[in-house]
Amino acid sequence: MTKKEIKRKIGVIIIPPVLFFFMRLFWFTQRKKFHHLTPFKKQQQIYVTWHGGLFIAPLVYRYLKTSRKSSAIISTHYNGELVASTLSLFNIRPLRGSTTTGASKVLREAFKSLRNDEDVLISPDGPRGPRHTMNDGAIALALKSKLPIFVLGFQTKSYWQLKSWDQFIIPKPFAKVDIYMETLSIEGLELDEAKRYIKSKMLAHTII
Repeated sequence: MTKKEIKRKIGVIIIPPVLFFFMRLFWFTQRKKFHHLTPFKKQQQIYVTWHGGLFIAPLVYRYLKTSRKSSAIISTHYNGELVASTLSLFNIRPLRGSTTTGASKVLREAFKSLRNDEDVLISPDGPRGPRHTMNDGAIALALKSKLPIFVLGFQTKSYWQLKSWDQFIIPKPFAKVDIYMETLSIEGLELDEAKRYIKSKMLAHTII
Protein backbone atom coordinates (compact mmCIF):
# COMPACT_ATOMS: atom_id res chain seq x y z
CA MET A 1 0.00 0.00 0.00
CA THR A 2 1.40 3.39 -0.99
CA LYS A 3 1.80 6.34 1.36
CA LYS A 4 -1.01 8.13 -0.51
CA GLU A 5 -3.35 5.18 -0.04
CA ILE A 6 -2.55 5.02 3.67
CA LYS A 7 -3.23 8.75 4.08
CA ARG A 8 -6.54 8.37 2.29
CA LYS A 9 -7.63 5.44 4.45
CA ILE A 10 -6.80 7.43 7.58
CA GLY A 11 -8.59 10.46 6.12
CA VAL A 12 -11.80 8.50 5.56
CA ILE A 13 -11.75 7.51 9.23
CA ILE A 14 -10.88 10.91 10.71
CA ILE A 15 -12.28 13.61 8.41
CA PRO A 16 -16.01 12.70 8.26
CA PRO A 17 -16.67 12.78 12.04
CA VAL A 18 -14.69 16.03 12.34
CA LEU A 19 -16.64 17.54 9.45
CA PHE A 20 -19.92 16.30 10.94
CA PHE A 21 -19.03 17.95 14.27
CA PHE A 22 -18.30 21.33 12.68
CA MET A 23 -21.38 21.18 10.46
CA ARG A 24 -23.55 20.63 13.53
CA LEU A 25 -21.68 23.24 15.57
CA PHE A 26 -21.99 25.92 12.89
CA TRP A 27 -25.66 25.03 12.38
CA PHE A 28 -26.34 25.44 16.08
CA THR A 29 -24.84 28.96 16.15
CA GLN A 30 -26.27 30.30 12.90
CA ARG A 31 -29.36 32.53 12.80
CA LYS A 32 -31.57 30.66 10.34
CA LYS A 33 -34.73 31.87 8.64
CA PHE A 34 -36.72 29.32 6.66
CA HIS A 35 -38.63 30.46 3.58
CA HIS A 36 -41.18 27.88 2.42
CA LEU A 37 -41.95 29.13 -1.09
CA THR A 38 -44.52 26.35 -1.44
CA PRO A 39 -46.34 24.53 1.38
CA PHE A 40 -44.07 21.93 2.94
CA LYS A 41 -45.33 18.35 2.96
CA LYS A 42 -43.49 15.36 4.40
CA GLN A 43 -44.14 13.33 1.26
CA GLN A 44 -41.58 11.37 -0.71
CA GLN A 45 -39.53 13.70 -2.90
CA ILE A 46 -36.33 14.04 -4.86
CA TYR A 47 -34.12 16.66 -3.21
CA VAL A 48 -31.74 18.80 -5.24
CA THR A 49 -29.10 21.31 -4.21
CA TRP A 50 -25.90 22.48 -5.86
CA HIS A 51 -22.69 20.66 -4.97
CA GLY A 52 -21.31 23.86 -3.46
CA GLY A 53 -24.15 23.91 -0.92
CA LEU A 54 -23.51 20.50 0.61
CA PHE A 55 -22.15 21.92 3.87
CA ILE A 56 -25.64 23.00 4.89
CA ALA A 57 -28.02 20.86 2.78
CA PRO A 58 -27.89 17.66 4.90
CA LEU A 59 -28.58 19.70 8.02
CA VAL A 60 -31.64 21.31 6.43
CA TYR A 61 -32.87 17.93 5.26
CA ARG A 62 -32.59 16.33 8.68
CA TYR A 63 -34.17 19.39 10.29
CA LEU A 64 -37.19 18.96 8.02
CA LYS A 65 -37.30 15.17 8.07
CA THR A 66 -35.71 13.92 11.25
CA SER A 67 -36.13 10.20 10.67
CA ARG A 68 -37.27 9.55 7.10
CA LYS A 69 -35.36 6.93 5.11
CA SER A 70 -33.19 8.54 2.48
CA SER A 71 -30.27 7.98 0.16
CA ALA A 72 -27.96 10.21 -1.85
CA ILE A 73 -26.06 9.72 -5.09
CA ILE A 74 -22.36 10.19 -4.29
CA SER A 75 -19.41 9.78 -6.67
CA THR A 76 -16.89 6.97 -6.29
CA HIS A 77 -13.72 9.11 -6.14
CA TYR A 78 -11.92 9.95 -2.88
CA ASN A 79 -13.77 13.18 -2.11
CA GLY A 80 -16.97 11.28 -2.72
CA GLU A 81 -15.87 8.74 -0.13
CA LEU A 82 -15.50 11.55 2.41
CA VAL A 83 -18.95 12.92 1.53
CA ALA A 84 -20.51 9.44 1.68
CA SER A 85 -19.06 8.76 5.13
CA THR A 86 -20.22 12.15 6.38
CA LEU A 87 -23.76 11.68 5.06
CA SER A 88 -23.90 8.27 6.73
CA LEU A 89 -23.58 10.11 10.05
CA PHE A 90 -26.81 11.91 9.13
CA ASN A 91 -28.44 8.51 8.44
CA ILE A 92 -28.44 9.25 4.72
CA ARG A 93 -27.47 6.12 2.80
CA PRO A 94 -24.91 6.74 0.03
CA LEU A 95 -25.47 5.35 -3.46
CA ARG A 96 -22.01 5.21 -4.97
CA GLY A 97 -21.77 6.30 -8.56
CA SER A 98 -22.25 9.27 -10.85
CA THR A 99 -25.07 10.41 -13.08
CA THR A 100 -22.44 11.15 -15.75
CA THR A 101 -20.12 8.12 -15.36
CA GLY A 102 -21.71 4.69 -14.97
CA ALA A 103 -25.06 6.46 -14.78
CA SER A 104 -27.26 3.46 -15.52
CA LYS A 105 -26.07 1.49 -12.49
CA VAL A 106 -26.46 4.25 -9.92
CA LEU A 107 -29.81 5.35 -11.36
CA ARG A 108 -31.09 1.78 -11.04
CA GLU A 109 -30.04 1.89 -7.39
CA ALA A 110 -31.82 5.23 -7.00
CA PHE A 111 -35.03 3.82 -8.51
CA LYS A 112 -34.79 0.92 -6.09
CA SER A 113 -34.53 3.43 -3.22
CA LEU A 114 -37.59 5.27 -4.51
CA ARG A 115 -39.55 2.01 -4.69
CA ASN A 116 -38.57 1.43 -1.05
CA ASP A 117 -40.21 4.79 -0.19
CA GLU A 118 -36.90 6.59 0.38
CA ASP A 119 -36.18 10.18 -0.52
CA VAL A 120 -33.27 10.56 -2.93
CA LEU A 121 -30.83 13.48 -2.67
CA ILE A 122 -28.84 14.64 -5.70
CA SER A 123 -26.47 17.47 -6.60
CA PRO A 124 -27.23 18.01 -10.31
CA ASP A 125 -23.80 19.56 -11.02
CA GLY A 126 -21.83 16.83 -9.23
CA PRO A 127 -19.45 15.20 -8.99
CA ARG A 128 -17.06 17.42 -10.96
CA GLY A 129 -19.16 20.12 -12.56
CA PRO A 130 -19.07 22.42 -14.35
CA ARG A 131 -20.56 24.40 -11.51
CA HIS A 132 -24.31 25.02 -11.69
CA THR A 133 -24.92 22.76 -14.67
CA MET A 134 -27.85 20.34 -14.72
CA ASN A 135 -27.09 16.68 -15.33
CA ASP A 136 -30.00 14.49 -16.35
CA GLY A 137 -30.14 12.31 -13.23
CA ALA A 138 -32.54 14.14 -10.91
CA ILE A 139 -34.86 15.12 -13.73
CA ALA A 140 -34.93 11.60 -15.19
CA LEU A 141 -35.74 10.14 -11.77
CA ALA A 142 -38.55 12.62 -11.19
CA LEU A 143 -40.09 12.14 -14.62
CA LYS A 144 -40.04 8.35 -14.44
CA SER A 145 -41.20 8.13 -10.80
CA LYS A 146 -43.70 11.00 -11.15
CA LEU A 147 -42.38 12.42 -7.88
CA PRO A 148 -41.96 16.13 -7.15
CA ILE A 149 -38.57 17.80 -6.90
CA PHE A 150 -37.68 19.66 -3.71
CA VAL A 151 -35.34 22.57 -4.47
CA LEU A 152 -33.12 23.78 -1.65
CA GLY A 153 -31.05 26.97 -1.75
CA PHE A 154 -29.67 29.49 0.70
CA GLN A 155 -28.28 32.99 0.94
CA THR A 156 -25.90 34.50 3.48
CA LYS A 157 -23.56 37.50 3.52
CA SER A 158 -21.10 35.89 5.93
CA TYR A 159 -19.33 32.86 4.51
CA TRP A 160 -16.10 31.26 3.38
CA GLN A 161 -15.83 30.18 -0.25
CA LEU A 162 -13.31 27.51 -1.20
CA LYS A 163 -11.27 27.66 -4.41
CA SER A 164 -12.66 24.34 -5.60
CA TRP A 165 -14.53 23.73 -8.87
CA ASP A 166 -17.86 24.06 -7.03
CA GLN A 167 -16.71 27.14 -5.04
CA PHE A 168 -17.91 25.33 -1.92
CA ILE A 169 -19.77 27.62 0.49
CA ILE A 170 -19.34 27.44 4.28
CA PRO A 171 -21.62 29.86 6.15
CA LYS A 172 -19.69 31.24 9.11
CA PRO A 173 -20.66 30.67 12.75
CA PHE A 174 -23.30 33.15 13.94
CA ALA A 175 -24.11 34.12 10.34
CA LYS A 176 -27.65 34.96 9.31
CA VAL A 177 -28.69 32.30 6.80
CA ASP A 178 -31.85 32.53 4.70
CA ILE A 179 -32.92 29.07 3.55
CA TYR A 180 -35.29 28.78 0.58
CA MET A 181 -37.31 25.66 -0.16
CA GLU A 182 -39.98 24.77 -2.69
CA THR A 183 -41.60 21.64 -4.05
CA LEU A 184 -42.02 21.56 -7.83
CA SER A 185 -43.77 19.21 -10.23
CA ILE A 186 -42.29 18.60 -13.67
CA GLU A 187 -44.97 16.22 -14.92
CA GLY A 188 -45.76 16.82 -18.57
CA LEU A 189 -42.45 18.54 -19.32
CA GLU A 190 -39.81 17.26 -21.71
CA LEU A 191 -36.37 16.48 -20.28
CA ASP A 192 -34.60 19.62 -21.54
CA GLU A 193 -37.54 21.85 -20.65
CA ALA A 194 -37.63 20.41 -17.12
CA LYS A 195 -33.86 20.89 -16.73
CA ARG A 196 -34.13 24.57 -17.65
CA TYR A 197 -37.06 25.05 -15.30
CA ILE A 198 -35.41 23.43 -12.27
CA LYS A 199 -32.08 25.15 -12.95
CA SER A 200 -33.76 28.57 -12.98
CA LYS A 201 -35.45 27.79 -9.67
CA MET A 202 -32.16 26.60 -8.12
CA LEU A 203 -30.23 29.66 -9.28
CA ALA A 204 -32.84 32.03 -7.84
CA HIS A 205 -31.51 31.51 -4.32
CA THR A 206 -27.87 30.61 -4.89
CA ILE A 207 -24.67 32.41 -3.93
CA ILE A 208 -23.06 33.09 -7.28
